[in-house]
Amino acid sequence: METSPIPVVTVQTAPFEDQRPGTNGLRRKTAVFEGKKNYLQNYIQSLLSSIDLRDRQGCTMVVGSDGRYFSRAAIEVIVQMAAANGIGRLVIGLNGLLSTPAVSCIIRKIKAIGGIILTASHNPGGPGGDFGIKFNVANGGPSTDTVIERISQVSRTLEEYAICPDLRIDLSRLGRQEFDLENKFKPFRVEIVDSVEVYLQLLRNIFDFSAIKSLLTGPDQLKIHIDAMNGVMGPYVRRILCDELGAPANSAVNCVPLEDFGGRPPEPTLTYATSVVDAMKGGEFGFGAAFDADGDRYMILGENGFFVNPSDSVAIIAANLSSIPYFRQHGARGFARSMATSAALDRVAKAMKLALYETPTGWRYFGNLMDSGRCSLCGEESFGTGSDHIREKDGLWSVLAWLSIMAARKQGVEQIVREHWARFGRNYFCRFDYEGLDPRAAFYLMRDLETVISDKAFSSQKFAVGDHVYSVERAENFEYIDPVDGTVARNQGLRIVFTDSSRLVFRMSGSGGGTGATIRIYAESFERDPERHSRETQVVLGPLIAIALKISNIHERTGRRGPNVIT
Repeated sequence: METSPIPVVTVQTAPFEDQRPGTNGLRRKTAVFEGKKNYLQNYIQSLLSSIDLRDRQGCTMVVGSDGRYFSRAAIEVIVQMAAANGIGRLVIGLNGLLSTPAVSCIIRKIKAIGGIILTASHNPGGPGGDFGIKFNVANGGPSTDTVIERISQVSRTLEEYAICPDLRIDLSRLGRQEFDLENKFKPFRVEIVDSVEVYLQLLRNIFDFSAIKSLLTGPDQLKIHIDAMNGVMGPYVRRILCDELGAPANSAVNCVPLEDFGGRPPEPTLTYATSVVDAMKGGEFGFGAAFDADGDRYMILGENGFFVNPSDSVAIIAANLSSIPYFRQHGARGFARSMATSAALDRVAKAMKLALYETPTGWRYFGNLMDSGRCSLCGEESFGTGSDHIREKDGLWSVLAWLSIMAARKQGVEQIVREHWARFGRNYFCRFDYEGLDPRAAFYLMRDLETVISDKAFSSQKFAVGDHVYSVERAENFEYIDPVDGTVARNQGLRIVFTDSSRLVFRMSGSGGGTGATIRIYAESFERDPERHSRETQVVLGPLIAIALKISNIHERTGRRGPNVIT
């Protein structure tokens, strides 16, 4: 029996004023997307309409999610609207699951026009949690400032959206599904693909799997403990670390993706990844790692819970690139880090005589550098590291990089870190997060602080804390000029640099879920003397933090007694 073509329906709507995407797409409380009429549909239409109609017709897009609550319902709407808006083919992960690195990988592999990722990264899930929609462009990386502005402009004037409400797909069935639509000459196609396979093939071409497998299964077997935090990484950890590389099945925990991530924020930090932290402190395991919900962020721990600061992690990977076949073959062309990340990577770049680029926070700034051949490795202090194999930070790639280094050097995590410090010096580094602040109070605090540090007298100021005296060398609101296309990104964070290379950075974060503002304070101090590399970070940075609290008055102005999170 012949079925009738599926109708395309145009629905009248009204614009929302708050749909400008931030650093990592549009994030809001789940209840906003789920409960506000047309909120989801408006944003998807704005996203699709931001693509030139000629490019959109018949094109291919990738869709995936970290498995959080409301993802399946949102994917159904995205499929219905993509069909109605002329997209020719959607490639979707099995059960709607694809890690952010896997989406980037597939976009590049099949030359898709872009991809939609449903994630709020490390933010909580569930009906009371957060939800997010992120659009990655054709290079596999996050939306550029130009794309973000186009989406925002459409969202402010949107009056209608197109949808095929009768179109239904089965996310649990691998393979191709085709649909005839009214007034469309070609059928609309949906392909449900294995969430892991394409990404696994890419990793096989980067790393020496046999060397890593020998490390994990040989006579001197390295015992590992990996926490997928009930996010999307469970299937990847099981398939790649256990099935491919031979780690025992019980090496991996919390590998079943859950809509609420087991009731905890899927954040790979000492505060939230307590399962792996507690396991590593017991001394039974030599290597531990945790991943966030969508698999782009990671945390590394050594035996007895030795913590690897993310800024150190990218620097150590950079200093040991020869352990990875991909870099032995292609070499390294340059490194990049966000301004707020410590300068540990700078010292490696200098030693290797490679360029070092300092960018604003946001992975999209690394994409231009990589596409132009200027950068091979980059990282951010927020537990993100990646290379030019894709255009996203990549948690599992980073873990395999560490295991490759351990296999090549035949050393444990702590020994590798301490030898790195002995060679390059140690950059003590920490971050204080003040979350859920009143947005107006946060805005005026940052505005007034900029006024203080911009005063000419401030540039010659000295701060005495105990027996420490810090002399200001320069202070500024960080501005980035892209070396590729000359575009300028202003107001990217307030930075105070002292004469001894110590730094303070103040930055408003754009990665929240719409529940107030977040101010992050970063402190950094360099120590060359190996005899002083084992001090407590908070003790070393205490004087700098005291200066930060004094000049910002953040506690007095926000009513807080301290930060929500210290990393």
